[in-house]
Amino acid sequence: MVLTAPAGVDREFPFSDEDFAEICRLVHRELGIHLTPAKRELVYGRLVRRLRALGLPDFRSYCRLLAEAPETELRELGNAISTNMTSFFRGPAQFAFLREQAWPALRERYRTARRLRIWSAGCSSGQECYSIAACLLAAEPALAQWDWRMLATDIDERCLQQGREGSYPADQWHGLPESAHRFFLRGRGRHAGHMRVSRQLRQRITFRYLNLMGEWPMHGPLPLIFCRNVIIYFDKPTQRRLFARFAALQPPGGYLFLGQSESLLRVSEDYQLVGQNIYQRRAVAGGG
Repeated sequence: MVLTAPAGVDREFPFSDEDFAEICRLVHRELGIHLTPAKRELVYGRLVRRLRALGLPDFRSYCRLLAEAPETELRELGNAISTNMTSFFRGPAQFAFLREQAWPALRERYRTARRLRIWSAGCSSGQECYSIAACLLAAEPALAQWDWRMLATDIDERCLQQGREGSYPADQWHGLPESAHRFFLRGRGRHAGHMRVSRQLRQRITFRYLNLMGEWPMHGPLPLIFCRNVIIYFDKPTQRRLFARFAALQPPGGYLFLGQSESLLRVSEDYQLVGQNIYQRRAVAGGG
């Protein structure tokens, strides 16, 4: 397939087939994201702002910058390339499963230690993390007395900052079930038009930059991992490596939540399907 610009398109910066191919290779190698030819215009539109900000004359210069000093530009590249679409309590069936099946099983298993660790991988701007926390605390108020923490990670620094602040447009209130209302405060005065997540939730969640293709700071065990609407951007070999790493962090019986259009079919045998795009870690071979 020839990846040339559509006829009649005038570009501010030259963007050759070689430039696009080189960016695709680097994005796949460094971030795991598989860019198809259909994404060419999206890549140009997202990255042209970086060329302006850096004062570069063309994409060849940008590719050279990425090759010579990727660590200085990789985060900006991730910010530009990643797509962030999320909302509070997205996928109600999964939150019902968390409340009615996953949590009761975990509560029984960890009631003595009263310690729980959760990971939201690809957390975007934080709505998913706060939904998980609100769902669990609404179902089990006593969880407030547990040692529970959530790690929320993403490659988009701007989204992470919004998650840390926990402030969202007030119209997102309509996505909250009534049981979660007490965890969100309506803004007044200069905060009018916004709502803020209560400190009760914010103090339990740590937002951190993490490239899933790089080193991970956590060692497990992680009974709950949410990785929703992330692997759709990865090819099968990348998915297999990722889920092998997830499995190494999860105890048998741990739960892995994926996005609506995502599946572990022909990707991992470490998990069994137990709900709508919800998987449970199988017992480790030889480990009972």
